[in-house]
Amino acid sequence: MPRPTTSPPLSVVLVTLGYIALAAILAFVGGNREFVFYIVIMLVLFGSIFAVNAKVGLSSGLLWCLSAWGFLHMAGGLVPIAEGLPVEGPNRVLYSLWLIPKYLKYDQLTHAFGFGIVTWLCWQALSAGLVKGGHGKVSPTTGLLVLCAAAGMGFGALNEVVEFFATLNLPSTNVGGYENTGWDLVSNLVGCSLAAVLIRCFAAK
Repeated sequence: MPRPTTSPPLSVVLVTLGYIALAAILAFVGGNREFVFYIVIMLVLFGSIFAVNAKVGLSSGLLWCLSAWGFLHMAGGLVPIAEGLPVEGPNRVLYSLWLIPKYLKYDQLTHAFGFGIVTWLCWQALSAGLVKGGHGKVSPTTGLLVLCAAAGMGFGALNEVVEFFATLNLPSTNVGGYENTGWDLVSNLVGCSLAAVLIRCFAAK
């Protein structure tokens, strides 16, 4: 049976809209044009997830993880970092923070987490579509999970395209250069692959 059409939990909606509104105020007051742009993107994504959820009935756990990812993204560009903490680049915000100096940045961890969650979203949407199409219960086979992980990587690449256009149209951004983009894509790969493995492991129980 297909998953029922449903609305996201009100708590998820309120929490998500709440931190987006707070981020919008902080970005506007601080004159952060880059993050005004990203907040618009966040609202578009919020509407897109709402539409997908109405079709396939995403799990509450997934919706909360998506909301957490959005919060990490908003905080990453707006929360300042104290002097003395290791950062990369001129902007002392969470996105520039080295969690493990020279090895792991906040930005990279957020990428891995976020696009791992996108892989989980792709799996839930794909499996719901197959069930609705009359395929019965769908197991997360290696082939289907590779497809979902590839889709997660594709959305990650789309994110890099959006950031590229941001650098072309905004006077200053914290996007970083070619090497940063490469590590973002590597982080996406790690997150998507790990998500696929976890989906397979938990389905086996």
